Formats: sequence, structure tokens, C-alpha cells
Amino acid sequence: MSDDAPKSALELAMQRLRQKDKEANVDERPLTDAQKTAIAEVRQVFTAKTAEREILHRAALRKAATREEVESLNENQRRDLERLASDRDRKIGEIRGQASP
Repeated sequence: MSDDAPKSALELAMQRLRQKDKEANVDERPLTDAQKTAIAEVRQVFTAKTAEREILHRAALRKAATREEVESLNENQRRDLERLASDRDRKIGEIRGQASP
């Protein structure tokens, strides 16, 4: 694609991000196969844990007797999912931060 051709919003955003990285002296290193595999495993574990939490949450909702119980269960579910997502993102960040061989 030539530089004078119209660019999509995604292309413009990626161009700005690359420029910011360049200004901040951030190296763009491609992920190794081992890193890609490790990230895929982390995501797979997160997906499984999320599905497990959803099943347990639905079972608990069926047993809930009051609106307050339902609200409490929903709040706990939200917190659990946020914690799992945070853990997942932290682990992926650690994997990405590993030095390439």
C-alpha cells in the first residue's frame, strides 16, 4: 500500500502507536513460538476458569431466595471475573516481557 492511499482508522491508530513506541525507544520484538504457546495456554486456562465460574454462578443464582442474595452473587461474580482477567493480563505481560532467545 502506498503512503498516499487513504488509510483506515485502524491503520492510522497503529501508525500513531508505532510512532509513540519509537519516541519512547520501545523495541518491537516479535513473539517467539514458545511465547505464543504460553500465551495461548494462559488464555485457555482463563477461558476454562471463566466457564467454571459462570456455571457455579448460575447454580448459586437458582438457589438464591432474595433480591439481595442475587445482587451479592452478581457482585461477587463481577469481582471474580475482574480478578481472573487481571491475573490473565499480568501473566501475558510477563510472558511478553521475557527476552527473546
